Amino acid sequence: MYLPRNAVVHHVPKGVTPELAGLVTPMANGVEWSLFDGNVGYNSTVLIQGPGQQGLSQTVICKQAGASLIIVTGTAKDKARMEVAKKLGADFVIDVSNEDPLARIMEITGGKGVDVALDCTAGAGAIPILLGIEALKRKAGVIVAQGELKEFPNFPLEKFTVKFITMKSARGHSYKACELALEQIASKRFPLELVTTHRFGLNEVDKAIKAVGGEGVPDVIHASLMPWL
Repeated sequence: MYLPRNAVVHHVPKGVTPELAGLVTPMANGVEWSLFDGNVGYNSTVLIQGPGQQGLSQTVICKQAGASLIIVTGTAKDKARMEVAKKLGADFVIDVSNEDPLARIMEITGGKGVDVALDCTAGAGAIPILLGIEALKRKAGVIVAQGELKEFPNFPLEKFTVKFITMKSARGHSYKACELALEQIASKRFPLELVTTHRFGLNEVDKAIKAVGGEGVPDVIHASLMPWL
């Protein structure tokens, strides 16, 4: 194995399997985006859009941080993932294919909206940002957004400013976030084996990547590449 001089190395705690160790990247994103950027903490109310490995990791970290309400949204094809979200701590899941997500969020929160909206979707365009803005509480909510869109025509700037919203960028994770993620994984507090759903050999890399994206093998959340398979 070759490591460049500037390689960042983390010690994997004893008892953490290779599959679980592979969750450190999405889990570190969970720490960075929800805790450091979104300031999720005790009694926070949170909307997590997207029940993939990123969204499920956010669910774990928000629950660990003491969030009092966690709502996870997905589509009809995410049924299995949303069941996992509930087992990891989500209080409510919403199938946006069959329900009006904003109406349901307002019903759940008694019309108050949420403190923090986290965008963990892929290829959903402007919809998660628009829903996040609408679903945030009346004043001073926080939205953490991914930078998938090059442009955002007709951005609702007036509502954004009237609601005094803070937007932060979901841009990877820090060294500290990785260390905290490893501690979280090693604690075994949450059934994270529900997220590490599939294993593939190195000769199946293409198959694994497509499977995580919803092609081929069904119900893949996180794929582990195992050189010895």
